Amino acid sequence: MKVLSAAYISSIIKPRQQDSHKGTYGHSLIIAGHKAAMGAALIAAKACLRSGTGLLTVNTPKKERHILQTALPEAMLLLRHTAADYTKYTATGIGCALGTNKKALHLLEHVLTYCKAPLLLDADALTLLSQHRYLWKLLPKNTILTPHPKEFDRMAGTSYNTEERRFKAVTMAAEKNIIVVLKGHETCITNGSESFLNTTGNAGLAKGGSGDMLTGIITALLAQGYDTVHAACAGVYIHGLAADITLAIQSMESMLTTDVIENLGEAFKKIESLL
Repeated sequence: MKVLSAAYISSIIKPRQQDSHKGTYGHSLIIAGHKAAMGAALIAAKACLRSGTGLLTVNTPKKERHILQTALPEAMLLLRHTAADYTKYTATGIGCALGTNKKALHLLEHVLTYCKAPLLLDADALTLLSQHRYLWKLLPKNTILTPHPKEFDRMAGTSYNTEERRFKAVTMAAEKNIIVVLKGHETCITNGSESFLNTTGNAGLAKGGSGDMLTGIITALLAQGYDTVHAACAGVYIHGLAADITLAIQSMESMLTTDVIENLGEAFKKIESLL
């Protein structure tokens, strides 16, 4: 298992070109949020925008739209009841506070069936995947799953230690032709043949919203055309690096997910300084 380094991540990151425009950097779609649970959608969306996507559309319930329109005017909206043309988007992230009811299940099934762009599943999308096993057959090749340990255990069965869980993640990735980002202390990223271990980050990330932020970061990188494994590795590393930078002004106790998002720029600068 390879340990991720700043030098390796800098070899992945693509320099932004002076003559580029918003279309150069892709169009992300974040499908997130439901009634009384819009914080996750907002966090994922803001992290996506801070990670370089050219355009962002957020699929959200109609009654909750004012939250995003007020807090994040840079994002466009696709109301939940509206039919989606997935060919418009260069990457899709789905699951953050999506809910697990029948409507959420049907939406996830529709996305898995018709979305041809790179795809990331997190949070409630992973819960639905564990509850409705037929969905596994619909997973497109190279889909990224980003489970925390409990979510992973619901999909793969209970593991009794980290090493067993990582072994199962490698096996799952190989059998399903997907990428598994097994979150936690020293997050493991694997596609079944190559595996990486991340060492950035700290216990300040052990709070609600951190996974939503990671969803936004990786989705933005996918939208910009990064290879799925590279997007996962770079996203995880930069996510942790931004948290480490945040310790200069916050403690691990006081750190908020939104504090970390505001330091994504410094994290990218550190990596880009090595180019």
